[in-house]
Amino acid sequence: MKKPSKELAPFDTDSVDLGAEFRASNIKEVLDKLDLELIGLKPVKTRIRETAALLLVDRVRKKLDLTAGAPSLHMCFTGNPGTGKTTVALRMSEILHRLGYVREGHLVSVTRDDLVGQYIGHTAPKTKEVLKKAMGGVLFIDEAYYLYKPENERDYGAESIEILLQAMENNRDDLVVILAGYKDRMDKFFHSNPGMRSRIAHHIDFPDYNADELLAIAKLMLAAQNYRFSPEGEKTFGDYIRLRMKLEHFANARSIRNALDRARLRQANRLFEGTKKSLAKIDLMTLEAEDIAASRVFLEGKLDGEPNTGTEIKK
Repeated sequence: MKKPSKELAPFDTDSVDLGAEFRASNIKEVLDKLDLELIGLKPVKTRIRETAALLLVDRVRKKLDLTAGAPSLHMCFTGNPGTGKTTVALRMSEILHRLGYVREGHLVSVTRDDLVGQYIGHTAPKTKEVLKKAMGGVLFIDEAYYLYKPENERDYGAESIEILLQAMENNRDDLVVILAGYKDRMDKFFHSNPGMRSRIAHHIDFPDYNADELLAIAKLMLAAQNYRFSPEGEKTFGDYIRLRMKLEHFANARSIRNALDRARLRQANRLFEGTKKSLAKIDLMTLEAEDIAASRVFLEGKLDGEPNTGTEIKK
């Protein structure tokens, strides 16, 4: 009986240092930045890390001639407004660029109005122009379900979808498309557009923030602009958050940013009309409880800037 050869097949002798490849890619910097930028969102961050690991391993496999076909990278981000979808899309574009899956790594963010025309012959040029700008990077389509309006026979969204589908298939090595919107509406959109559904490989759901996370987000936003809460101001803003979350049109971090902008206006007015002639640096930085408590959310259970009739606190 012939003895088996002790020589290993060529591919068995090849090896790669995955840790070195990870360090060389510099994607850790992007993942760390994502952790610093966004409070919470643990399941989202986990999925992004898993996707980054998949792409890194795929790149290493190519170096060892282990071909498995180009991975599908098109994605769908679902969740309520203000949950960080655009920020994650931006960081995802950086990861894709650093791993060599897109040439430039820029993010082009659009809505239906940027893609769909209002008359015959207008939609194709608009959609193709957007795709041209996005090539080499990531195209982020917010509220993507508005592209499809079957109830309107004269709507040209279907034409834009058809062009997008062709680009997503034919330019897989040069373009990544991320669709975003409310989960229930995106599910309905995919049900009506199976071609689009078949091209989306990664579905990531963004949860709403809780009150503690929103307060942490507020403090980060203030710090980025050299502001801070006083101890009472922080407590009052925490109370504001819990009330605001019960009102309609709540948009997570986006609503928090708007509330802070209004609080800064009140602070500026308080300082301007105050009797204190000399202001210390800390005075200019600090939001007090009164700057927040003047909101109509406290006074009337309504959103700031709304008429007297309308939104009420939900029971």
